[in-house]
Amino acid sequence: MENLFWLTPIGAVLGLLFALFQAFKVLKAPEGTDKMKKISASIRKGANAYLARQYKVVGIFFIVMFVILVCMAAAKMLTWFVPFAFITGGFFSGLSGFIGMKIATSANARTAHASGESLNKGLRIAFASGSVMGFTVVGLGMLDLSIWYMILRFGFHLPIAEMSAAMLTFGMGASSMALFARVGGGIFTKAADVGADLVGKVEAGIPEDDPRNPATIADNVGDNVGDVAGMGADLYESYVGSVIATIALAVSAGYGFAGAFVPMVLAALGIVVSIIGSFLVKCKDDASDKQLLGALRKGTWVAAALSAVVAFFVVKFVLVDGTANALANGTADALSITNPANMGVFVAIVSGLLAGVLIGFFTEYYTSDVYKPTQRLSDSSKTGAATVIISGIALGMSSTAIPVIIVCASVLVSYWAASGFQFTTALNMGGLYGIGISAVGMLSTLGITLATDAYGPVADNAGGIAEMSGLPANVRERTDKLDGLGNTTAATGKGFAIGSAALTALALIVSYIEEVKIKDPGFSFNLTLTNPPVLVGLFIGAMLPFLFSSLTMNAVGRAAQTIVVEVRRQFREIKGLLEGVEGVDADYQTCVTLCTKGAQREMIAPAALGIVSPIIVGLVLGVNGVVGMLAGATATGFVLAVMMSNSGGAWDNAKKYVEAGHHGGKGSDEHKATVVGDTVGDPFKDTSGPSINILIKLLSMVSIVFAGLVMSFSLIH
Repeated sequence: MENLFWLTPIGAVLGLLFALFQAFKVLKAPEGTDKMKKISASIRKGANAYLARQYKVVGIFFIVMFVILVCMAAAKMLTWFVPFAFITGGFFSGLSGFIGMKIATSANARTAHASGESLNKGLRIAFASGSVMGFTVVGLGMLDLSIWYMILRFGFHLPIAEMSAAMLTFGMGASSMALFARVGGGIFTKAADVGADLVGKVEAGIPEDDPRNPATIADNVGDNVGDVAGMGADLYESYVGSVIATIALAVSAGYGFAGAFVPMVLAALGIVVSIIGSFLVKCKDDASDKQLLGALRKGTWVAAALSAVVAFFVVKFVLVDGTANALANGTADALSITNPANMGVFVAIVSGLLAGVLIGFFTEYYTSDVYKPTQRLSDSSKTGAATVIISGIALGMSSTAIPVIIVCASVLVSYWAASGFQFTTALNMGGLYGIGISAVGMLSTLGITLATDAYGPVADNAGGIAEMSGLPANVRERTDKLDGLGNTTAATGKGFAIGSAALTALALIVSYIEEVKIKDPGFSFNLTLTNPPVLVGLFIGAMLPFLFSSLTMNAVGRAAQTIVVEVRRQFREIKGLLEGVEGVDADYQTCVTLCTKGAQREMIAPAALGIVSPIIVGLVLGVNGVVGMLAGATATGFVLAVMMSNSGGAWDNAKKYVEAGHHGGKGSDEHKATVVGDTVGDPFKDTSGPSINILIKLLSMVSIVFAGLVMSFSLIH
């Protein structure tokens, strides 16, 4: 059975090779005119400078944390593997985002040039760039898992229980890097976007991405460092987090190595079906918005269907037959198997897959201008910006109901099916394993799902380059079509990530409880709401996503203010700039520098909140209080993240709906009202909202790593 492990590194290599193939495909395409090349090079330079500065700041944090973890290992609160697992988790998370950003900044001008030939060619180049991001994330994620498995299993011959505990901790490194990347990148991109829109569109009345606007290059840089590099690190963390949490639950459920292999093999084969699905993404040149959406849906839905078929055979032959044969042959001790599995685990996987598809669809319904909610939101622009804001917030709030119901249904079905279809009040670890494996099922096709998400910023950049380069109007029309679809797929991707985060966070809470039991088998939990530490922890956890969102929203606001002041200064002091006098250029670099400095300064407080909170709560309220905090943060964090992401996505597409010629079109009062809504929605959908799903998992990861410290020094035991 252990030979099946080798499917994991094979899947990782296939994913990375496909990413390389797609990268060559992008780089072979022509980049366009000299002006397009110059603009693309400026965006690339700004993105590289930002990441170099961010990695220096993050590097200091990782060095400090490494020293702390080494000290804890020396005090026997952790194993010696943990500090090194923490470093590799952060390294691969950052590397996945960096590679995705590098190819995205090379694909923007090429997408604009290809769009001049046909809509389908533009789509193929942008999607190929997104595929590099998607398959790099899954490839590196599986590679990291494979390396640690080989080190711990074949190098140190550890039993599965110790292996899972060690592997679980590299998720903290991935989560930490993801939070810095997502928050820092989100602050950068939205500071530039808000500043460019407020002064350029609203005050000066010039078009989006007009070369006269000094913040345009910074805005395009932000698309890459936030929506590509930040998102890549984010989804990497979600991907590996779900797999390693499920491996840990496999041990608790008594499935041993057989249970641990299922999430790894399922993820590896998910890479293969995602590759198959990616070849189906194409469209006709005169495709409508619905047809473009259908082209992407075809690839993702086929991949999901194939993944369900593959999952049946994985569960049947790896888990069910594997555990039964081990018990029958008397090899249960060697394989750490104490409990035979059932085919209900397959139902749990399908439940996760279906939940992911449904969350994606309903996110699309609430945020795409093809459907009524966003169209009604654009209608509210007739009475001004205030009604646009009110309607957008209301839309986001109402959009939380269906995703919450879907996730709740998936949890119940997964637990019930994996527990052997015996739904009793007694805790069943097999059922909890089902919840974890449903999250893996949801993320098994992440390669293609992330590709459809990551292509959006490339299309957005392509539109900006088309505008600044003075390309024919039909090119901008095509890139706008791709960009509008990108807004929808980005919102869908965020909904998908948030849904998987909720399931993964639930699995991590159980993993935390099991980690405490491993450290002290006699520890007695009291998790009733009448226990004051649990209740206090619940309230603190429920508050944390709101405080975190406040910090990130204010960070965007402060950084954006510096851009607004700078753009106004340039319009005022650079004679002939606003009039478009030939030879008079804006100072783009100053805006890029301001955004970079602002993002690096402002990202520290939100990141510190996610890392320090579980330690302080644990030291004051003890283990029971930490469980309450994790439950509270997961519940409110999931709902708040959905609300903010969907409100922001709907505001953005309502603006594009007006720009397409509805309600007066560009330059009208209705357009100005929707621009204000879009500006408010920018930090909602691209900074605070998507960062919350990292927060709720980071809280769990930090709690697991510092469980020994909390158990030794907490005030309440």
